[in-house]
Amino acid sequence: MRVLAALSGGVDSAVAAARAVDAGHEVVGVHMALTRHRAQTRSGSRGCCSIEDSSDARWAAEILGIPFYVWDLSEQFEEQVVADFLSEYQAGRTPNPCVRCNERVKFDALLSRALALGFDAVATGHYARLEGGAASGSPGSTEGLRLRRAANAAKDQSYVLAVSGREGLARALFPLGDAPSKAVVRAEAAARGLPVASKPDSYDICFVADGDTRGFLTRSLGVREGALVSPDGEVLGTHDGYFGFTVGQRKGLGLTRPAPDGRPRYVIETRPRSNEVVVGPEELLRRSAVDGSALVLLAEPARLDDGGAGWPDVTVQVRAHGRPVPADVVVAPGSGTLHANLHQPLRGLAAGQSVVVYGGESGNQVLAQATVA
Repeated sequence: MRVLAALSGGVDSAVAAARAVDAGHEVVGVHMALTRHRAQTRSGSRGCCSIEDSSDARWAAEILGIPFYVWDLSEQFEEQVVADFLSEYQAGRTPNPCVRCNERVKFDALLSRALALGFDAVATGHYARLEGGAASGSPGSTEGLRLRRAANAAKDQSYVLAVSGREGLARALFPLGDAPSKAVVRAEAAARGLPVASKPDSYDICFVADGDTRGFLTRSLGVREGALVSPDGEVLGTHDGYFGFTVGQRKGLGLTRPAPDGRPRYVIETRPRSNEVVVGPEELLRRSAVDGSALVLLAEPARLDDGGAGWPDVTVQVRAHGRPVPADVVVAPGSGTLHANLHQPLRGLAAGQSVVVYGGESGNQVLAQATVA
């Protein structure tokens, strides 16, 4: 197959491209430039798309002996990831920019360009396992397609990939899905002579290079002084904007006095219309059900006893590395919705998060994805 390998400049994408070459594919490397301020967006292991990253990607391609190009996708990234991030916080929701980036840039934009240029599939350094589609030599075919957790649970990225859908995943290759550990990948990179073998992993939100998400939101959206209130409406303090808080947050509330019972307070809710942030005890964060919209099905739902569709006794996950929670899930493909009854309470659920359903015989197959309503 003709394979376009996304080279971020890190060790994972370099080894993934190398494995694609070893598999006999005709591989071309491409680095996605996602920001116009590339010299300012890496600080140690924070940020991405710096001049350093582009140079490291080019160097890896030279060592692998594959053609290399840089594609400017900064406009798409700004409009579809950064602007979405800001608008979601303005609406009082908690977005996951990694999910949006995988959906709209690293797959939609990259894959559409790849197909237009005659490539059969794209290869990335994501940690997840695929069956069917390009992974089985049938790019574009969704028959028998399954997305599963990676062998390395600590690095598993199936959560952020679920939104890509069956059609996108049918053209994807994840050569690192069976890698047992990051140490093994680094050792392989060193053995291949790849200079990124010891390069630190990037983490946090890539376009917030200093890690100060609240500061980024304040600089982008401005200061809007509002009230911190208790669940019964008592004013407890002030803040500079509801969008700087997320449901479940405990630190950085700026409260000068404890609760009457001495227990810590958490963000329970943000209210965009009134610019209020509601804080209260932890038990108010617990939820026994999850509702989601914009449903993405990666497996056919079963017929339930009541005539509906879904899956009994599966698990749901609402954060990239969150704890899977047992649940019974009902889906309504016609309306694009999902409802999960949780067997155990879930803490800190926020609108805008991605909820992913896992099940199958092994329990690690992605069945569906939706956005928490």
